[in-house]
Amino acid sequence: MTLTDPLSLAWLDWMAAARIPAHTVARRRAVLRGLGNAGTATRGDVEAWWTSRAHLSPATRANDLACLRAFYRWAARWEKRDDDPTRRLDPPKTPRGQPRPMPYDDLWTVLDWCDAHALHDMRRAIALGAYAGLRVSEVAALEWGHIEWAGARARARVVGKGGKPRIVDLSPALVDMLGPDRGGNVVTGEPVAWDGARLQRRVNRLIRAAGVKRGTFHSLRHRYGTMAYQASGDLVAVGGQMGHASITTTAVYAAAASDAGAKLADAVARANAPRTKP
Repeated sequence: MTLTDPLSLAWLDWMAAARIPAHTVARRRAVLRGLGNAGTATRGDVEAWWTSRAHLSPATRANDLACLRAFYRWAARWEKRDDDPTRRLDPPKTPRGQPRPMPYDDLWTVLDWCDAHALHDMRRAIALGAYAGLRVSEVAALEWGHIEWAGARARARVVGKGGKPRIVDLSPALVDMLGPDRGGNVVTGEPVAWDGARLQRRVNRLIRAAGVKRGTFHSLRHRYGTMAYQASGDLVAVGGQMGHASITTTAVYAAAASDAGAKLADAVARANAPRTKP
């Protein structure tokens, strides 16, 4: 469906001028296109649209509703509308799953595959996910000019969710993997960057081509979060590095990094082990 609603188009233009990440804009555009007439939609129209999406996963529906509510908040702020047709809608509960970090051997299988096929751009993208914990949209938008070098270490200025900037420390190992400053976009090595969705598709296909069946770009970020908490035990520092809005988001990495469950299982096994005769 082609988006023709004037108010929806005005919001897209505003987001572009505000330098909202392209991945976020693309997702919001898709939601607006699905509704079609968000600028003039009544509460009944929006609630009918919401009902029509009942077959989708809770995570997808929650994201759709968040996108639409962002549109109506913008419309109210700029006095385009004085109501919120989503007011009676409740977002579905989305259970928080455990992170699934990419194992060490799988990570190096993928990196070695990049080396064997001279895919230096993909190697840089994968390294930024695994060793800095960046989101795929953040990796896609990162430019060499956003990196400040200080000897063997470096810091990157990243624009995260909602256009919020933060400073991310880059380890010496990652600095070595990125190589010398080439100017332009870090991944492509050119003035033109890919959007986050395209980069995610390319990385995910590459991971499967390398023979790693269950990995995704997000599993690289999960690996970083788990390893960073294991190394530091500092939820606040890890959450700040990863751009989490709440420490409860970071807490899942503490659970994944903990070996308490394994210790408990061992204790139960010992308690139930058959006794040997004297």
